[in-house]
Amino acid sequence: MSERLNKYLAFHLGLSRREADDLISKGAVLIDNMPIALGARVEEGQSVSVSGKLVVPKAGYTYLALNKPEGYVSSRKQQGEHPTLYSLLPKEFHALKPVGRLDKDSSGLLLLTDDGDFAFQMTHPKFYKVKRYEVSLNAALQPLHQQMISDYGIQLEDGPSKLSLERVDDDRKSWIVTMHEGRNRQIRRTFASLGYEVVRLHRTDFGSYALGSLASGAYEVVQPPKA
Repeated sequence: MSERLNKYLAFHLGLSRREADDLISKGAVLIDNMPIALGARVEEGQSVSVSGKLVVPKAGYTYLALNKPEGYVSSRKQQGEHPTLYSLLPKEFHALKPVGRLDKDSSGLLLLTDDGDFAFQMTHPKFYKVKRYEVSLNAALQPLHQQMISDYGIQLEDGPSKLSLERVDDDRKSWIVTMHEGRNRQIRRTFASLGYEVVRLHRTDFGSYALGSLASGAYEVVQPPKA
């Protein structure tokens, strides 16, 4: 039984197939110590190595949902006094990669996986995965500014930012923000461009996944969406 090499690499290394193809194109991948080309297939029992390291087969992909607390960074290394989110997970999950990021001051739903194709499909804008956040501001959002953000969009240095806003209460400081992009600190930068500070940003939904009753700092194994 054989399978395409890029699919094999994506599965066992947690890459996207595009990333696997890049490795193959660069000559970094060998099958039974022999160089191969794009489109190659790997047979059962053959050895595959990448940059001189043997690929160790695994049983299946893993998908986690984590309720990240504020103060944790979405990286493998601790940054100053701020712990990494991996300190919340047992070692068996430390090889998983975050699907997108939540910055240190943000909390809520963060997905982690070793499935590169899944991560690509969840984060690339062309797949239009909706994300929903609870956002609190330091001051009441003026109606004109609400209209600018939701109807026209705000021009940022990396392009326009248009967010869907739903008011939570009458003080106009608490909002449900819905978006399908995921640029670095986009929500914070959008409000900051109009003079507001985001004092709380908590993600509740990402695509078909919802935080539900998952406690802060807790995680659970989830299933990928059905094709």
